[in-house]
Amino acid sequence: MSQENTPTYPMPMRGMLLLIGMYTFAWAAFFRYFGPDLLRWFSMDKGFVASASPTTMGSVGMLVGFFIFLSAFYPISWRYLTLAGIIGKILILAWFLGQFLPELGWNKRTIFHVAFSEIFWMIPLIVVYFRALKVKKYLENQT
Repeated sequence: MSQENTPTYPMPMRGMLLLIGMYTFAWAAFFRYFGPDLLRWFSMDKGFVASASPTTMGSVGMLVGFFIFLSAFYPISWRYLTLAGIIGKILILAWFLGQFLPELGWNKRTIFHVAFSEIFWMIPLIVVYFRALKVKKYLENQT
């Protein structure tokens, strides 16, 4: 078989998993430890008080970020961790949209968080996951 038909998993894809994992963990840590202040910043109102606590969402997000980060070490074998990261990012997005957005409303900060922190990072995460599946399928067919 020629080298051109062999699927590879390049190092930049591992780096992307590391980056996405760290970014997800960092944003979730902000929700976990600075939740009320972060929500006040999102609302653009210094007197805003949220009815729901962001602590649980932050804890789940930190776990999701850790799974994504960990999947970078063995991305072909631990692709289920990458899938858990994708599902977790979707869960966190739905959680933010369902629990906090009705109170906060759409503004430039909430749009930034939804678009850049959640949706944007899911695109490379999904691409990396499908590449891992492709390489795993190729390796299984070779044995």
